[in-house]
Amino acid sequence: MKLVILDAKTLGTDLDLSPLEQFGTLTQYQTTAANETAERIKDADIVISNKVLVKQPEIDACQNLKLICIAATGMNNVDLDYAKQKGIVVKNVAGYSTQSVVQHTFAMLFYLREKMAYYDRVVKEGTWSRSALFTDVSRPISEIYGKKWGIIGLGSIGREVAKIATAFGSEVFYHSTSGNIRQEIYGHMDLETLLSSCDIISIHAPLNAQTENLIHASNLKLLKEKAILLNLGRGSIVNEIDLAEALNSREIYAGLDTLTPEPIAENNPLMSLDNPDRLLITPHIAWASVEARHKLLEGIVNNIETYLNNA
Repeated sequence: MKLVILDAKTLGTDLDLSPLEQFGTLTQYQTTAANETAERIKDADIVISNKVLVKQPEIDACQNLKLICIAATGMNNVDLDYAKQKGIVVKNVAGYSTQSVVQHTFAMLFYLREKMAYYDRVVKEGTWSRSALFTDVSRPISEIYGKKWGIIGLGSIGREVAKIATAFGSEVFYHSTSGNIRQEIYGHMDLETLLSSCDIISIHAPLNAQTENLIHASNLKLLKEKAILLNLGRGSIVNEIDLAEALNSREIYAGLDTLTPEPIAENNPLMSLDNPDRLLITPHIAWASVEARHKLLEGIVNNIETYLNNA
C-alpha cells in the first residue's frame, strides 16, 4: 500500500505522522504545486490532502487510487462526483477543531475589544512610563456583558461560541444562512436585523451559494458604531474590498482568520488601512491548536482503518 501526503507542512512540523506508516509506504511532500500533483499521486493507493486540489485530471492520472483522505472538514478541494464515479472513496474529518476555533474566536474578540494592540504599544514605546499616571484610559474599553452577540451559522462551532458568550452575559441571536429556522434557545434574526442590532457578530458558516459575498458594502453600512465583526468561516463570505472601505470610513472593528486568497495578497486593501488597530488578521490558524491537529491525525488514521476493514 502506497500513501502520499501532498501538503504535510500545513499539519505542522511538530506533528508525528508515523502512525500512518502502519498502512504501508508513506511519502511526504511538504507542499505541492498544482502542476506537481498528478505526477506525485499517480502510483498512490491512498492520497492525503489538506488543501491541494484533487480534481478530474489528477484522479485520471492515478492507476491504483482507492481512498482520498481530506485532512480537514471542508471537501471542496476534491471532485467528489468524479471520485464517486471512479469508485474512489473520499473521507474528511469533522469536529476535530471545534474547541480550537471557539477559543480563537474569543481571543480575537478580546484583542479588539480591549484595544490590546494600542495598549501594548503605549507601554513598550515608553508612553506610559512618561505619563506620570498609574493608568491609561485614552482608548475606552467596554464589557461584553449585556451586549448583543449575533452568530451567523449556528452549527457545532456556533453553538459552542453561543454557550460561552451567554456565560459572559451576552444576549445571543443567530442567523440561519440556509433558511432552515429550527427551534432554538437563541432568537433568530434576519441578516439585516442581526447586523444592525448586534454589538458583536461572528461568522461560523461554510462557504456556499448562500454565503458567498454575504457581507458586503450595502449591509456593512448597517453595523453599529464600534461593532465588532469576526470571520472564522471562509474568506469569501466577507467582501474584503468593501470591508476595507468600511473600516476606513467608520469606527467599526473586524477580526479575520480566513481570507481569499490565502495567503493574503500583499496589495489587499486590508493591508494598508488608515486605522490598522481596527483590524486583526491571523493566518488561518483558528483550527490549528496542537490538540486539534492531533485529533485530525487520529481522524485520518481512523478513516483509513475503517476503509481497509470494509474493503
